[in-house]
Amino acid sequence: MIFSEAEREYLVGRGIGRLSTVGPDGTPQVRPLGFRLNEDGTIDTGGPNLTSTQRFRNVVANPLVSFVVDDMTPDEPGAIMPGMGRGVEIRGRAETLQVDVPPVNAEWFSHDIIRIHPNRVLSWHIDPEHPDGQSRDIS
Repeated sequence: MIFSEAEREYLVGRGIGRLSTVGPDGTPQVRPLGFRLNEDGTIDTGGPNLTSTQRFRNVVANPLVSFVVDDMTPDEPGAIMPGMGRGVEIRGRAETLQVDVPPVNAEWFSHDIIRIHPNRVLSWHIDPEHPDGQSRDIS
């Protein structure tokens, strides 16, 4: 299992994440994007006209990526670390491909996508069993 139950629940409840890629000159690029968590633990993201974007070209040239989904912990009783940040970071390899159903809004999302295959997962302030966070490599 790639994601813990708490990580999966957190990811499914969010609509946007940030994809980090590396350009040909080594410059990092970060873009906020809608995404879909697949049953096999991969993450699909994209956007309109994806093949014309720098992030698409970056992934084709260098498939190493990072994807972060985060927000603020609710400042309420019973919350884990109230008022602090929480989230999940996924480091891995990406591939470009076409799918029948885009990960987000089929009316304007391209059928071309970027699929992230996690190699490492880090999470913080989302799991009562691990309130300070956890990290692990994925085989």
